[in-house]
Amino acid sequence: METIRLVRKNFPHLLLCLATNGLGILPYVQELADLEVTHLTITVNAVAPEVGKKIYSWARDGKVLLRGLTAAELLLHRQLEAIAALKSFGVTVKVNTIIIPGVNDGHVNAVARKMAALGVDMFNCMPVYPNADTPFADVPEPTAAQMAALREDAEAFLPQMRHCTRCRADAVGLLDADRTDELHGCLTACARLVPGGADKPYVAVATKEGMLVNLHLGEASFFHIWEKNGQGFKLVEERPAPPAGGGSQRWWDLAETLKDCRAVLVNALGETPRAILEECGIQPLEISGFIDLGLQAVYLGGPAEILKGRSQGLARSCPGSGRGCDA
Repeated sequence: METIRLVRKNFPHLLLCLATNGLGILPYVQELADLEVTHLTITVNAVAPEVGKKIYSWARDGKVLLRGLTAAELLLHRQLEAIAALKSFGVTVKVNTIIIPGVNDGHVNAVARKMAALGVDMFNCMPVYPNADTPFADVPEPTAAQMAALREDAEAFLPQMRHCTRCRADAVGLLDADRTDELHGCLTACARLVPGGADKPYVAVATKEGMLVNLHLGEASFFHIWEKNGQGFKLVEERPAPPAGGGSQRWWDLAETLKDCRAVLVNALGETPRAILEECGIQPLEISGFIDLGLQAVYLGGPAEILKGRSQGLARSCPGSGRGCDA
């Protein structure tokens, strides 16, 4: 709260948003409204404690640690109270629901219906992101088709936020006014200005023969590593890719392999490896054409026409084995 007070004091015209699980926010709702926090996101993964207890193993209320059904009941009660209070002050409320297959994917409409009854403004279905050594490490990430179907069903109750991309800064606008398509050209140009410097002097390339960028990320068994020098571009070495299998851990291992690369040029890739590589400061670029043109795009801000839009999808840009990024 002190941070929000200081931001409001020093940047009085700034739009303030807050994200929370809702467990402890109720005592601060009045002050948040006074500080003109206009947008707030609460993650509500279940509106039935029987479902919630499968997601949250515990909840702490002050110094009291609750577990199982009791913890889920407390969390839900606090969330519902907080949402009602926020709406009474006119705060725009968005609800995030993390879709966990086999746990709450059949419960999404119930969440949307309840949130609509409370006056929530927007609903955001987000796929679970499996992480190693966590309770949901072996839960498969929902497919794009599954997510689209869930969003379509939930839209009967609440407007859907469809431009959320795992909290990366490539969604432009407000919660209820997406401007990503409008500013796509600017975003693409900025994406090519990847911070490099001495710590990331190289660019990795997925290639069959060393001339074209022509491999899906998941099909590359090795990467050519290039650098820029006074004469142009120079092939430095060839690095083996992590073996297929292992789920998302494969992409964390790849990020470690390419940690000194500012970008990786591929013919196509999936959203999970894209998110992991970007989180590690490596910009994946979907390229169709000669390696030199891709290197120009990274190092010199070269011709934008070689960059392929994500809307093309993997089916049309992956000519190989079909194993893709899940192999």
